[in-house]
Amino acid sequence: MRDARPFQPDRDTTATRIPLSEPAPTVPFGAYRPKAFAGEAVPFRVTAFREGHDIIGVHVRLTAPSGDVSLHRLRALGDGLDHWQTLVAPLEEGDWSFRFESFADDFATWQHAADLKIAAGVDAPLMREAGARLFEQAARERSRPVAHKRTLKGAAEALRDETVPDAAALDIVRDDAIAHGFAERPLMSLVTIGEQQTLRVERERAGVGAWYEFFPRSEGARRLKDGTIRPGTFRSAIKRLPAVAEMGFQVLYLPPIHPIGRRNRKGRNNTLDARPEDPGSPWAIGSAEGGHDTVHPDLGSMADFRAFVRAARDAGIEVALDLALQAAPDHPWVAEHPEWFTTLPDGSIAYAENPPKKYQDIYPVNFDNDPEGIRAEVLRIVLLWISQGVKIFRVDNPHTKPLQFWEWLIRTVNAAHPEVVFLAEAFTRPAPLLSLAAAGFQQSYSYFTWRNTKAQLEEFLAWISGDIADYMRPNLFVNTPDILTEYLQFGGRPAYRVRAALAATAGGSYGVYAGYELYENVARPGSEENIDNEKYEYKVRDWAGAIERGDSLAPFLTRLNEIRAAHPALRQLRNLAIHWSDDDAILVYSKHLDAALSPTGRNDTIIVVANVDPHSVRETMVHLDTRIWGVEPGTPFEVRDLVTGAEWTWSDHNFVRLDSFHEPVHILHVKESQ
Repeated sequence: MRDARPFQPDRDTTATRIPLSEPAPTVPFGAYRPKAFAGEAVPFRVTAFREGHDIIGVHVRLTAPSGDVSLHRLRALGDGLDHWQTLVAPLEEGDWSFRFESFADDFATWQHAADLKIAAGVDAPLMREAGARLFEQAARERSRPVAHKRTLKGAAEALRDETVPDAAALDIVRDDAIAHGFAERPLMSLVTIGEQQTLRVERERAGVGAWYEFFPRSEGARRLKDGTIRPGTFRSAIKRLPAVAEMGFQVLYLPPIHPIGRRNRKGRNNTLDARPEDPGSPWAIGSAEGGHDTVHPDLGSMADFRAFVRAARDAGIEVALDLALQAAPDHPWVAEHPEWFTTLPDGSIAYAENPPKKYQDIYPVNFDNDPEGIRAEVLRIVLLWISQGVKIFRVDNPHTKPLQFWEWLIRTVNAAHPEVVFLAEAFTRPAPLLSLAAAGFQQSYSYFTWRNTKAQLEEFLAWISGDIADYMRPNLFVNTPDILTEYLQFGGRPAYRVRAALAATAGGSYGVYAGYELYENVARPGSEENIDNEKYEYKVRDWAGAIERGDSLAPFLTRLNEIRAAHPALRQLRNLAIHWSDDDAILVYSKHLDAALSPTGRNDTIIVVANVDPHSVRETMVHLDTRIWGVEPGTPFEVRDLVTGAEWTWSDHNFVRLDSFHEPVHILHVKESQ
């Protein structure tokens, strides 16, 4: 018999004996690391084959940051493409190493041949002797369990015993205990060892979270008798935290909290003629009061900010801070470091632009003029806010800054603070969006807001849950201060319910900008932004009154976050599977998490059926591939709607009626059979 030493290829060839190719998880460009979060079910995939019909095996060898090594057997996907896969949920944070190993599975090859030949009475003595030798070889391995060795020795004797009929020998071939022992520790030859690779495993919040965004200056704001508004502060905004926590949100994102420039300050609705009482856009950072390392004096002091962060933490919420690398014309940087900006031929400094838009209240930073100085300053700022308790940064327009800068900054910060999470607000083309994710951003905004039809959503969901999930984690924000899509403008309340349900169930992370629960859907004419946009003015909202009147989506958002908390399948991304319906407006997808990978120790399966047409009632048939969660087609199973509590018996083909005005979406839990 052949030994299990790795096969040494010929010196004049690059091919190995059992080739391994297309290993994953991976990043398709650059020397970047794929990533996962602690507890994520990660698909380890590879292509492997050999000549002829002998059976091969593949496993992946994982080494945890602590040094612990584990071996995980891959299964052939049976797709005719020689693809192999296994799911592993690493729990330890840090850099894991992994490598794939392929081998000739000598037992499986013999078992397959012996089962056919002995049953047919063909070469039975030869097959019995080959099996006896194979069992003896395995029994000589020191590391094989003693009980299995004893079983193999007895089986070898029985195979050689001429008084044992072939029928009894066939029982040995089919013995589950023997097969299980070889599955646990295969008898291998022609071993091929793949290259060592790295997987970065980050904390759960890097990939899972329900985000809420509000402007502190509006929380607690009061309208005075003279019609002016007294802005909110960090102290008054603390009073809003319990309501955010009660809705089940885990991250609170704050737009920039720094002093706002006075020169070229924008007025209401982005006008150029600001009134004295207009607060300006928080993204026009910097004034005589300070820059990125200062809090706006109207909001309070740095001590007040720390108190806000502590109060949020006590409520179970992490604070995410905006990192916008730009300056108002009166930012201290402009006087101290004019070389950090672009000077035009007429001697003026270039404004920020997104043609045809021009932002006269903002100067963009030119990273080419003094890259070392800019790097040092930005790192100083980020470390300052980390010292104030901030562990999450939402980065404004990172695609307008050099990719190399972000790779350096995130690597440098995470080397000292691996818990820090960066979210890329990169509404841009696929190449820069994916490159930013590969270079280190833990999360990314995406095209979700503009994917509204069934066909668009199916394509989008397949994209985010496919190969790019090895390194790009989308955060599915339903709206932002800058984005009020036509779907929300004209879809009414059903549109708000559907978009929230899709975001909360399709992605591991999703977000809501304040006002969404009040159905704020009136746009500034000719734009995709809310009229009377909060970017340029204070907002006084009656949160409690809206709930009392039944005019708030808050109870529905609360229920969505309760469902997410109770069902770990929804906190995964790579497990999303698209199903089918006969209607071009009924979207169907599922998420399944096997008990072996679930923190609950139970199978968890969710089916989402959504009417994405907010103006109609739809009746149709939906068609499910129930094999995904281990149910054979045609077999009935019980489902419960987690929103309404209704229960039905379903199968692989089911009738649904979704009324967009009353019940636009089913979120169904597949009940396990008892």
